[in-house]
Amino acid sequence: MHKKVDVCIVGGGPGGALLANLLAKQNVSVLLVERTNNFAKTFRGEHLNEEGESVLKQHGIYERIEQLGLLKMETLEYWHQGECIKTILPDEKVGHLGIHVPQAHLLQAILEQAKHYPLFDYVLNTTVKELIQNEQGQYTAVRAVQNGKELLIESQLIIGADGRYSSIRKLANIDTTVRSHGYDLLWARIPAPANWSPSIKMALVNGMQISLFTQAEGFVQIGWNIEKGSFSTLRKEPFTPFIEKLCSAFPQLAASVKEHIQSWQDFVPLDVFSSMAEQWGKNGVVLIGDAVHTMTPTGAYGLNSALMDAHLLAEVLLQNEQFDFVSCATKRKHEIERIQATQIEKEQKFSEAFVVLS
Repeated sequence: MHKKVDVCIVGGGPGGALLANLLAKQNVSVLLVERTNNFAKTFRGEHLNEEGESVLKQHGIYERIEQLGLLKMETLEYWHQGECIKTILPDEKVGHLGIHVPQAHLLQAILEQAKHYPLFDYVLNTTVKELIQNEQGQYTAVRAVQNGKELLIESQLIIGADGRYSSIRKLANIDTTVRSHGYDLLWARIPAPANWSPSIKMALVNGMQISLFTQAEGFVQIGWNIEKGSFSTLRKEPFTPFIEKLCSAFPQLAASVKEHIQSWQDFVPLDVFSSMAEQWGKNGVVLIGDAVHTMTPTGAYGLNSALMDAHLLAEVLLQNEQFDFVSCATKRKHEIERIQATQIEKEQKFSEAFVVLS
């Protein structure tokens, strides 16, 4: 099979989907390539901050997400030995401390809008195998496999929006600098207890951070920091003493925890690191989102940064007859460096919030 488009975007997460939407809206032919059989199948960050909220509102997408369902965080709470010791309320002008948007709702809203544009198209179950260069060294096509059959996609521009382990980045031989943060993360999701308020709750247990994120549709997501590389050893130890620490930190969650987290298999481990690509693009390839700057979960910046990447790159592509993304990449690189520095500072100073005055 053979397709020819102006822009081929590899990776159907929020950043890739939004960029495809914005370009197709302005009569740029776009093909969005997703390796899974469902855009929302791969887990990605689900918390919007003010920046992400602003981008979605600007492009008329936020209202549809509201209809599908979202949840605004009303408090940020710090807990110590089973009690709340500090509560932070939102700025009245903002009205929330983050917004939980189920990934399926976000992608549905973006893609519903995109499908109205004749020059938008997508393919699922499609894995990129090769980038093809012309005699001048420009990447001009993608060779992929869709449902076991070869697919050749000719494109003037190839966008890698395919996440932290980006195939496009690797195939284009773009190096990345990786930073370890000294911890990994265990994720779990359980039903929220009755009368659970929309909140983010934090605790410090044995020197490690535990975070609870209230989710739309009645769930709580648990993020438990563990020592880097320790999960293989940890899961050989007895499970009950480990989970009792979570119950002691948040007693009101104990019943739901004991019912829904009964073994190590109920946790999903995440390898935590941050990274920055040496180049944000070259020879007809451009990277956005985690493909170019992987973020840690701290502060939930990843999703919002990907949306902003897409927003700004679309502006550059549409405003410049001669595509030159250098100024856009430079601006974003400075901003991402600032955010990653903020993440490190938040991680290093997290324990300070739990200094209890006697």
